[in-house]
Amino acid sequence: KRPAGERGPAASGATTLPAGLTVLASAEWPADESDALTPLPGFVVSSFSPLVAEVAQQCLRRYFGSRPVEAARGERTAVLLASRTGDIATSAAVAEAVDSGRRVPPMLFFQSNPNAVVGYITARWGLTGPVVCTSPASDVLARALQGAALLIEDGDADAALVIVAEQERPGTQNDHGVAMLVGPASWPPAAAPGDAGDHPQEGDDEDLRDRPC
Repeated sequence: KRPAGERGPAASGATTLPAGLTVLASAEWPADESDALTPLPGFVVSSFSPLVAEVAQQCLRRYFGSRPVEAARGERTAVLLASRTGDIATSAAVAEAVDSGRRVPPMLFFQSNPNAVVGYITARWGLTGPVVCTSPASDVLARALQGAALLIEDGDADAALVIVAEQERPGTQNDHGVAMLVGPASWPPAAAPGDAGDHPQEGDDEDLRDRPC
C-alpha cells in the first residue's frame, strides 16, 4: 500500500470545476490498509480492471444507491477513465507469452482494451452516455476532470463518472484509484446512507461477458 501520508490521486489532483458543476459523489481505493480488491468475473491475471470496477461502483452506490440508474440520467452520464500507467500486468502477460512462443490467452486481448471494464460498469449501471479512455502523462485527475467538463459543456452529457486508476509495478502492492461523479449542482442530493452504501448488491459476481456493453 502507499506509505502513510503519501497523497493518492484524489489528494494530488486539482478538482476545480466550471461554475454550475459539482462533485456529486466520490470514492477512493484503498480507503485503508485492510482493503482488498474483489476478483472481477471475466478478467484475469491483472488487478487493473478490478480496481477500476471497485472504485467506480463505490462512487455510483454513494450517489445513486442501487443500480441501474434511471434511464433519464443514465443516458446523460458519460464515463471517462484515465490512467498514466494503464494495465501493466496484462501488457506484461501478453509480452511474456509472445516472447516465450506460447499462445496468448484470448481473455488478455479482451481486457487489454480499457473499454472492456468500462463496458462492464456501464452495462450494470445503465450508463449509456459517451465513453472516453485517456492516458495523460501527468496531472491525471486534473486532466480527466477537464475532459469531463468539456463533454458536459459541449452538451454530450449532463454528468460524468471520472475514474483514475494507477497500477503500480508487480510486487509493489501500491495500486490506487479514485472516482468522482461530476454533474450539475441542480441534481438531487446523494441517496440516503443505507440505500446501498458501499455494500455489493445481489448479482455483483455475475459474469456479464456475454451481455452487450
